[in-house]
Amino acid sequence: MGKLAVGALRAVLLVVLVGTVLVQALMVWTLVSGKDPEDGSLPLTALRVITILGMVSVQVAVVCVGRLVTMVRRGTVFSHAAFRYVDGVIGAIVAAALVWFAVTVVNAPGQRDDPGVTVIMGGIGVAILGVALIVYVLRMLLAQAVARDAEASQLQAELAEVI
Repeated sequence: MGKLAVGALRAVLLVVLVGTVLVQALMVWTLVSGKDPEDGSLPLTALRVITILGMVSVQVAVVCVGRLVTMVRRGTVFSHAAFRYVDGVIGAIVAAALVWFAVTVVNAPGQRDDPGVTVIMGGIGVAILGVALIVYVLRMLLAQAVARDAEASQLQAELAEVI
């Protein structure tokens, strides 16, 4: 991975991290201060709490991807240490899907006249879970690469002994 790509990805991750922290701070301030620009009704309060939790899942994913990028740059991504961060990304995506399903449930009563919106939102939640499954498959590929790397190292050591 080139220096330019790593730098660009780190910049994007930093912007996303700062943005999510700002959104969380705004939501917490709105909830705690009592200066709600809206009417402070229950669905809005629930959506603000859900937003705060959703931002946490994004932050976990950003930190894990940042650690993986560092491992790629150092050439250590094909190791058992990478699994912790890949598992963190998978967990964050599943958490984001659950948060999205919570948004769907909170929004559903307002969609009685048009239940198709709720169905579409549920479909988006399933699609988010699909992304988690894709990352899980990539984790399995990483596991195979790590196993092959270990096997290659062992064979090299045996060959060195023979020579």
